[in-house]
Amino acid sequence: MTIQQAIKHAADVLEAASIPDPLQDSLLILSSILGLGSLELRLNGDRTLNSEQEQRLSSLLLSRTTRQPLQYLLSEQCFYGLDFYVDHRVLIPRQETETLCELGLAFLKAHTNASALDLCTGSGAIATTLKHEVPLATVTAIDLSEGALEVAKMNAKRNGAEVRFLQGDLLEPVCGERFDLILSNPPYIKSLDCDTLQPEVMLEPRMALDGGDDGYVFYRRIAAKADEFLAVGGMLAVEVGDDQAKQVAALFTSNSNLCDVHIHRDLYGHERIVCAHASSNPT
Repeated sequence: MTIQQAIKHAADVLEAASIPDPLQDSLLILSSILGLGSLELRLNGDRTLNSEQEQRLSSLLLSRTTRQPLQYLLSEQCFYGLDFYVDHRVLIPRQETETLCELGLAFLKAHTNASALDLCTGSGAIATTLKHEVPLATVTAIDLSEGALEVAKMNAKRNGAEVRFLQGDLLEPVCGERFDLILSNPPYIKSLDCDTLQPEVMLEPRMALDGGDDGYVFYRRIAAKADEFLAVGGMLAVEVGDDQAKQVAALFTSNSNLCDVHIHRDLYGHERIVCAHASSNPT
């Protein structure tokens, strides 16, 4: 089977199984098996797969047709130009979250030797990206899941990022500390909605998805306590789900020690990030 034939075969199999964007998945699968980029695949369409590669293709296609996330099958996900290892212990990093990283990076680049805290770090994508892009920053990352922290530490190491990882519930592990920047992509899906998600998403850790009965449990906790952990002039930014931005902004506004609350849109034009700053005159 040639590469060109393999791409078509894979796309046909995935389409028959109602997999979203079957051609894109087929290209990613072949790229992983052969170690070639998408352009190289097309330029080498007449190249023949060996028996081991064909067996690997069949195995991956079989697993993907059962709606297992492709990123788990390939054990990788690209985020902000870096490669991250992912498995069932962590939420798969999404492109929308890069907007949160960009805001954090802009802040760190404008504040030399600043300290940053990543809450609910999961795969460590945010924390690792911050440290990789701004080496002089001091970065701490927290997660409740021991398994997630194992993956996060692996990703920081593979990307040459020195990050302090702590296990615990939100801000508890850093009581008494203050940070110039706090970022978080917390669980924000309503508990009942977690049982009606896309099949692939339902295979991701529920702990990383379930935001309580109304989806705002973690935002309330962050809004109530963030000012106690922010340095003067520090920034807080969180990712939010669809139609949650205004309510989260209201939660931030209700804390009199947070000011300059505003909403940012992601690459798709959706209200995705809510930011606030620590008041210079805390009450």
